[in-house]
Amino acid sequence: MNRDVVKRAVDVVGAVVALAVLLPVLLAVAALVVATMGRPVLFRQVRVGRAERAFTVVKFRTMVPGGGLDTDGDRLTAVGRFLRRTSLDELPTLWNVLLGHMSLVGPRPLLTHYLDRYTPHQARRHEVRPGITGLAQVEGRNLLAWEDKLDRDVWYVDHRSFALDARILVRTVAVVVRRTGITAEGEATMSEFMGVPRERPRPDRDGVAPV
Repeated sequence: MNRDVVKRAVDVVGAVVALAVLLPVLLAVAALVVATMGRPVLFRQVRVGRAERAFTVVKFRTMVPGGGLDTDGDRLTAVGRFLRRTSLDELPTLWNVLLGHMSLVGPRPLLTHYLDRYTPHQARRHEVRPGITGLAQVEGRNLLAWEDKLDRDVWYVDHRSFALDARILVRTVAVVVRRTGITAEGEATMSEFMGVPRERPRPDRDGVAPV
């Protein structure tokens, strides 16, 4: 059977089970966000998935609106910091997995305006569905320089297997428990990826990744 078909089946089963088991946690976090930050509960942002197609990722909100605050660090609330430290803000992305936008394991989905900043080698990260967790997340997370993170993404594309996915999932648990690599030095999360501007043909990115 095709490996991608099997991986997709594992993603769907894994996401359904995780959402069912974690439903009380999801409801508790949603209530906490409403109580401390108000509505909306979810943060939505367009990211890039497989084949460079855009989709909307959903997470629990961790920041207040701008309102004159200059940086993400200023907008990040105490509850938001807790959600990020514990990775609880990522739980709604299980819905993206069910929709077929994402996988449980793969390169993290990044912003659309980064597309023209990748080298051809770095752009290969989009040959697979992005993941809730990935190789870069268990080997340093935001402590890694952008070039190192993207190199790990491409390495994953070239060496992906069910055994590798299982190891990454197990290591993810340890990373979350230890709360390592959450922020880069001097940043609320990670500095913007500037890359090397370049021009190349771009496919239509208005749709979403196929299920």
